Amino acid sequence: MKQAVLSLSGGMDSSTLLLHLLANGYEVTALSFDYGQKHKVELERAASLVAYINQENCGCGGKPIYGNTTHQIIKLDGLTQLLNSALVEGGQDVPEGHYEQDNMKETVVPNRNKIFSSLIQAVALSVATKHNTECVIAMGIHAGDHAIYPDCRQEFRDIDFEAFKAGNWEAERVSHYTPYLNTDKFGILQDGELACQKLKLNFDEIYKRTNTSYKPFPSGNSDYKSAASVERIEAFLKLGRPDPVQYEDETGPVSWEVAKAHVESVLSEHKKANI
Repeated sequence: MKQAVLSLSGGMDSSTLLLHLLANGYEVTALSFDYGQKHKVELERAASLVAYINQENCGCGGKPIYGNTTHQIIKLDGLTQLLNSALVEGGQDVPEGHYEQDNMKETVVPNRNKIFSSLIQAVALSVATKHNTECVIAMGIHAGDHAIYPDCRQEFRDIDFEAFKAGNWEAERVSHYTPYLNTDKFGILQDGELACQKLKLNFDEIYKRTNTSYKPFPSGNSDYKSAASVERIEAFLKLGRPDPVQYEDETGPVSWEVAKAHVESVLSEHKKANI
């Protein structure tokens, strides 16, 4: 089968990309990274998602209906106290508001994707040489990331990949696969809906096993006010179906209608401010 190494954060984008890869005939090696992020629940969600997909993927005789998925969490939490970012434990509060606001730059983790990419490249090249085939590095980066995160831009990936090719034999076996590069979270969610239909997977069971919140509660439930959550909820509103994750605020768990109303208000204010 075609081979892919996926950076699986446990968020909506990379989780959808996992479905996309399986629906398009790939065998997937999924890597998640523990770097001391405040939203560490995403690692639990990633593991739960892979376990659920593998369970549903078990056909007659225990053989997979579609491609196998293996998952590895790589611990980098020794970096936590050395990184200055609102996203890591000990950092300042994660900002709220719309995802496009300038304060979202506080959530940049210095050199994060460069750190991840070196490890992903090493695994992808190992997969390629082991199976004597080609391997893609699959990333769920999308158009909404470009303004805030420099390491999600095409310029960074091109330069970084040139360094990989210069430092490794047989690097030509590896290439990038970024199908969401020019779309937004709504487009990603549409692709996830199609992939669920193709793979005969339950959409709600898939997406309740994802986390987008940068400010999850100790319960593991998502907030609905931080910018990443606002962007996710906006995508579900456009899709016309409720988000299956449980949202929460200081009063406790809240209904989808409460989260929806808050985001509609944020979007309205953002629109007024940009007229």
